[in-house]
Amino acid sequence: MAPVTYDDIVEIRANDPARIARAVGQRRRPTPDPDRKLLIIAADHPARGALAAGPRAMAMADRRELLGRIAEALNRPGVDGFLGTADLVEELALLGALEGKLVYGSMNRGGLAGASFELDDRFTGYDAAGIADSGLDGGKMLLRIDYEDPASVATLEACAHAVDDLAREELVAMVEPFLSHRVDGRVRNVLSPEAVITSITIASGLGRTSARTWLKLPVVDEMERVMASTTLPSLILGGEVSDDADSALAGWGKAVSIPNVKGLVIGRALLFPPDDDVAGAVDAAASLL
Repeated sequence: MAPVTYDDIVEIRANDPARIARAVGQRRRPTPDPDRKLLIIAADHPARGALAAGPRAMAMADRRELLGRIAEALNRPGVDGFLGTADLVEELALLGALEGKLVYGSMNRGGLAGASFELDDRFTGYDAAGIADSGLDGGKMLLRIDYEDPASVATLEACAHAVDDLAREELVAMVEPFLSHRVDGRVRNVLSPEAVITSITIASGLGRTSARTWLKLPVVDEMERVMASTTLPSLILGGEVSDDADSALAGWGKAVSIPNVKGLVIGRALLFPPDDDVAGAVDAAASLL
């Protein structure tokens, strides 16, 4: 299917919506290389109402700019795939940006940033059936656990069911776990080695099988000790946009040298780097792999 322009997307949505499913389902699939570590571009924050990147509060608000930055990143050598919600997956497929790429659907986006119900993170995005029907490669879920917030157990249960549902479809379940707490009413993730290790052990036990479970983890101190807590394949997330890009790269590079780390899943840090050089930021990350 021939790719379209940005200006065509609205008309296709209005007058030929069936074309959207065809664009996603008929995309050219990648040839797996088990010896290669992955670089996945992530952009699922907007569906949670999180539009900031670094000091720019509304960085991800302009849809055309966001799509352009993602498409530029996906076009760089060494980039293997994309992680996002259905709206972005569909528009990128129409633009032809997902040809030959892995694609992971983002599942629970209901824990809106800053909301009182943020930790009751409902599955308002993809479900396992939708991921399978669209021919995607797996689903990603966010699991934040606050021992003082009863809403966390609902998210924990929902993630366990999602792991089961994805396994039934023979698809990857990518779990992003954190221990979290509220500081001045805002949810903050605890990034000590001990907290990340504990979150890993909780995520590893979700569902009736862990055979297709992968983890999505932050870079923290003592990464070798952290990664020794699991045998699950793991991908390293990029986190917030840092003014010190060299330090962020060094942390990612150290993490991907650990055998059970299978690559990077990075979003805003590559799409909205401090110098606005998307291609340069992506190429620097790809060089680590």
